[in-house]
Amino acid sequence: MVHEIFIVDDKNELKEKLTCSFRREVDEYRFKTIKTSELEVALRNIPSLIIIDEDNTDINIVQFCKSIRANEDNSITPIIVISSDRTKEHSIDILKTDVEYYIKKPLDDEYFYYTIKNIVGLLAKNRRISPLTGLPGNVQIQTEMKKRLLNKENFAIFYFDLDNFKAYNDVYGFSNGDEIIKFTARTISKHIHQIENSNNFIGHIGGDDFVAITSPTDYNKVCKNIIQEFDKYAVDFYNEVDIERGYVEVANRRGIIEQFPLTTISIAVLEVDTSIYKTTLEIGEIAGQIKHQAKAILGSTYIINKRKFKKIYNF
Repeated sequence: MVHEIFIVDDKNELKEKLTCSFRREVDEYRFKTIKTSELEVALRNIPSLIIIDEDNTDINIVQFCKSIRANEDNSITPIIVISSDRTKEHSIDILKTDVEYYIKKPLDDEYFYYTIKNIVGLLAKNRRISPLTGLPGNVQIQTEMKKRLLNKENFAIFYFDLDNFKAYNDVYGFSNGDEIIKFTARTISKHIHQIENSNNFIGHIGGDDFVAITSPTDYNKVCKNIIQEFDKYAVDFYNEVDIERGYVEVANRRGIIEQFPLTTISIAVLEVDTSIYKTTLEIGEIAGQIKHQAKAILGSTYIINKRKFKKIYNF
């Protein structure tokens, strides 16, 4: 993977120094100098890191950093500011804009090299987090389950899946689909975090699939509250015609128009007894069966499994 690093430097002095420092890793790190006037266009490429040489720019550095953070696509892109201004007040003002590092000149080449390398490496790990919802992804989900299994901590895992979401994307487009995904993440997070006396975790598997892990609780109440809020506000993502008739029309591959109900949410809940379940694979297999049965029911629904065995037959 190539890490593209933007250097904001109107005098183009820093690139040569960094290219030399990373000469043995030329296939991994690509440095590009951009002028302050080019920032808006450059941010569209979502770099791995932005380095700003304050001395070689004629800008209000605080406002400039704020404008980067205001760009939604680069909200987690790390920023390093280097400057000859050694006053504490100035460095604090810049760090308050969510800049990760403020490095005072003169630069120590070795220190600067490892700072860049470590920041980019950390970002690569953190990008396992969904950039759309900000929720942990599959690696963290697996880690959370393993941690609880190893600690012999009984817990519950919720699987959330949207019904007829592909049909929505086909009609309204992926940008609007992303808005439903973010709305779903907010709804799940709100109600899972309202559970008292529970060690809660929420993850985004990808697409329209989410996971929540909690201590044993009133699952019926949690699921009903999530479904109630989802069904109340999900219709806001449709036009009046589709809301009135209760479905969308989508042409299949043969050009035949098919009707799909409005998007709803299916929830599968598996209570995990660690004396029975030993691996995340076992949990995923049974939870997948529960989710499959929930999705077979029309409309928003949930199924809870508290049975003390692994096989599922009928509910």
